[in-house]
Amino acid sequence: MTQAKGSVSGKTDTYREQQFLRFLLLPDTHLMISLKEIAAVLKIPLGQIVPIPELPPWVMGIYNWRGQIIWMVDLGQLLGFTPWHQQASVTSFHKAIVIHPSEQNPRIQATGDLLGLVVSEVNDIELCNPAQIHSPPSSVVTPELAPFLRGYWLKDNGDIIITLDADAIFSAMPKE
Repeated sequence: MTQAKGSVSGKTDTYREQQFLRFLLLPDTHLMISLKEIAAVLKIPLGQIVPIPELPPWVMGIYNWRGQIIWMVDLGQLLGFTPWHQQASVTSFHKAIVIHPSEQNPRIQATGDLLGLVVSEVNDIELCNPAQIHSPPSSVVTPELAPFLRGYWLKDNGDIIITLDADAIFSAMPKE
């Protein structure tokens, strides 16, 4: 009897480790998002994001990346953390994670849009078994963070990393 690739004893292994990009929002919040939902990581010179009036304060504006317009989001402000413009920063550029909608969400996928998430620091790639991502008690989650939260991962060394849902971030964008 032959086994299917990625299976054990003929059963499909649905809980294999997946890759996530870990990043930081100041002052000390570590988050991650699935690499499957990331198109690029960019350094954008200050002044290159063009503000658009009458949008929520967490929408920084637009950026032209390879001829495609990307909406830029201050992820910290969206999630209820310190807004980018209030951080003591000595950098001459924005760090941004460009995300696209997941394949499981055809309504969002059909738009072809990309979003840039401005973050404080991009750290590393983590290997995480999705079965180890837990739902936090609602009493410890802020109302700003709750809609975008996939869960949290408690690493073996005791570090807690918040896991975000890219589709939820897309859904928060103002409709045209």
